[in-house]
Amino acid sequence: MKLVCVLTATNKNAMKEQGASLSINALPVTESKENQASVLKLVQRPKLAKKTLSKEIRISSQPSFVLHSYPYKETSLIVDVFSRDYGRVGLVAKGAKRPHSQLRNVLQTFQPLSIGWVGKSEIRTLSAAEWVGGMLPLEKSALLCGFYLNELLVKFLVRDEPHPILFDHYVSTLNQLAHNEPAPIVLRKFELNLLRESGFIGDLTFCIETKKRVSSDIFYVFDPEHGTRPARQLERMPLVIGKTLLDMNIGNYLDATTQMQSKMLMRSLLAHHLHGTPLNTRQILIDLQKL
Repeated sequence: MKLVCVLTATNKNAMKEQGASLSINALPVTESKENQASVLKLVQRPKLAKKTLSKEIRISSQPSFVLHSYPYKETSLIVDVFSRDYGRVGLVAKGAKRPHSQLRNVLQTFQPLSIGWVGKSEIRTLSAAEWVGGMLPLEKSALLCGFYLNELLVKFLVRDEPHPILFDHYVSTLNQLAHNEPAPIVLRKFELNLLRESGFIGDLTFCIETKKRVSSDIFYVFDPEHGTRPARQLERMPLVIGKTLLDMNIGNYLDATTQMQSKMLMRSLLAHHLHGTPLNTRQILIDLQKL
């Protein structure tokens, strides 16, 4: 099995500030040349942000994970990290591409790190990075699911906005995937938490028309701009029975109908907020299943 590159784009809010950009992540894939050709695409490298802060920031010993990285100049990398107390942060890892750099083996995805940085521009300078350990590595399909999580975080999170609760959800999700818990359920929970913590959705169980909690036996739609309301004839949005919304709210995905309807609902909401931008890791998973 080889590694191929997956293109990921910055989140939609960051796009407004900097313009669309793409980056590269490595994903496992088979030897098929046709499959590799369908995944490898021309890359437009992200431009360094011009945004600056009022004073220089010095951070040390911050729990973090690498979301993705890409080459910068001859010997360095730009690393996008998800930190617990500072959210998504862009860092320059100077000299990380040199053959004997200690950073080469440290700056790996899905590994808990303790890092530090310094600077006042939006892209700061990595000053320290240490592997913490304590987590099982992701393998096979769980690894692809992990890249899917990272792609969601890059596309939905604005830089320098703290999301400590979402960070804890991310750590928990990686642990669940590493221990081979059912991926569909694990991913649905994370998708919902991501949309909640990033401010895209509110309470799924509150009906905006009746001003009451949804009824378990009534069909609803979740309008991404307004909220949950009773379904009408000829709806274009996914129909979801009230029980599914109630189950999702408490994290109960044991029911087969809940699993099916929550998948369709999350797919619809993610597509809406991404404005049609495809999720590359999802498409690769579909392609692999066809081989």
